[in-house]
Amino acid sequence: MRKPDGKIVLLGDMNVGKTSLLQRYMERRFADTVSTVGGAFYLKQWRSYHISIWDTAGREQFHGLGSMYCRGATAVILTYDVSHPQSLLQLEDRFLGLTDTASSDCLFAIVGNKVDLVEEPAAERPGQDGQGPGAAGGGGGAPRAPQQVRPEDAVALYKKILKYRMLDEKDAPAAERMCFETSAKTGHHVDLLFETLFDMVVPVISRQRAQEPPQTVDITSYDTPGRTRSGCCA
Repeated sequence: MRKPDGKIVLLGDMNVGKTSLLQRYMERRFADTVSTVGGAFYLKQWRSYHISIWDTAGREQFHGLGSMYCRGATAVILTYDVSHPQSLLQLEDRFLGLTDTASSDCLFAIVGNKVDLVEEPAAERPGQDGQGPGAAGGGGGAPRAPQQVRPEDAVALYKKILKYRMLDEKDAPAAERMCFETSAKTGHHVDLLFETLFDMVVPVISRQRAQEPPQTVDITSYDTPGRTRSGCCA
């Protein structure tokens, strides 16, 4: 199998929907899933590049593996549940440190999943933008609860990440481009999330390739070692 040109890693607490987001985008389906054990990945071709997307376990006992999966990552998707504020706090407290092994120019997306469980802002109600084929409809079902984590909370976390990575806000993508709210169940903004990130990752991959040392050897400047004579006598 061809070595991926770039790597995207999903991090976040258990039950925030990381696996469901990946299945919605890659398999165009939503199903009840068991918690991820260790990690799993998909390979996505985007333009002329192959990008691996890694799903990681949110359980405490697998926490140490996250640093290994993040090694050399081109982008990290930090995922939380919009109906559980603690899941956003966990991103900073438990998961941000795992990204120390990512590439120095790693991109960060902050994703609030499960917007189908909370009341939609009035401006969002007329449609389900970003729905994939076979997505569940938004009508009916149990009453929705007020949204617990607001978009401005995600923006604040993104700015904290830039400080943690010692990046100037002027040199980094704007928070409004890197903070998303999604529903793996309905497909809301799932395509937008991944395809926006793919488009942003491609220039990073190109830049990293340009900085790599050449892989060819100039044989014209290679000195042939002198021959040694075999035998016991000169």
